[in-house]
Amino acid sequence: MRTDVAEILIDIEGQLRQLGLWDKIPPSSAALASNEPFCVDTLSLPQWLQFVFIPRLYQMLEAEQPLPSECAIAPMAEEYFRGTELAVQELVSALQQMDDMLSGRGMVN
Repeated sequence: MRTDVAEILIDIEGQLRQLGLWDKIPPSSAALASNEPFCVDTLSLPQWLQFVFIPRLYQMLEAEQPLPSECAIAPMAEEYFRGTELAVQELVSALQQMDDMLSGRGMVN
């Protein structure tokens, strides 16, 4: 499962880069310190994925810590990107795979 999670993280990063949503400059420490879910008050969803979610999961994988047992990022992404002209289907699909993997709702192919 850990290898599958790492592969999905690589896919999410690749999709963000392909869509031009990968930032070169990190947000401020204050923005990253938000207590709100997904840091909605300080970060965009792509920023949260890049600077919070992806690094945290990599840290957990490297430290062999338990991974989250519940995950529901795909619905947030669907709402965030609603009405956009960006082709985000593959990104949302990768996020759904992560949700399913971490929440135990299925295995990734």
